[in-house]
Amino acid sequence: MDLTEQDNCGTRMLGDIGLPLDVYVDQVAFIRVVREGLSGRVLQKAVNALRGDRDVFVRLLETDSGNLHRLYKRKALGRAQSEEVLDTLKLYVDAGKVFGDRDSAQEWLHSEVRALNGSQPIDLFDTFAGRKMVRDVLRKIKFGEFS
Repeated sequence: MDLTEQDNCGTRMLGDIGLPLDVYVDQVAFIRVVREGLSGRVLQKAVNALRGDRDVFVRLLETDSGNLHRLYKRKALGRAQSEEVLDTLKLYVDAGKVFGDRDSAQEWLHSEVRALNGSQPIDLFDTFAGRKMVRDVLRKIKFGEFS
């Protein structure tokens, strides 16, 4: 079984946005892409693939909706922006893996979750600490750890 087959549920969450699949599972590949800088074109494809969650990227990149398109024209985002976007995309993939399909993952991401103090996971994506909280809850769901 190759990476594509293993990761199908998670990567379908994003479709083909032009990133190598190993970015989602290999820290070295992740760091390499961060250092190179994520292209504006990849950012645009990600935003389009997650069209209902455009505001996540607006908050994440500290811009406004009208200026987001300016980032699409960049050859490469800076390291900090690249890392934020890639980490967020990895979280979408993780949710897709846990829930098995895009629709179920999206539904959960937009639901109030008691383990997140009633917050919607999607509303926590704009900070590292928020993404870590969501990732921790996904891990608990995956492994059936309820307390």
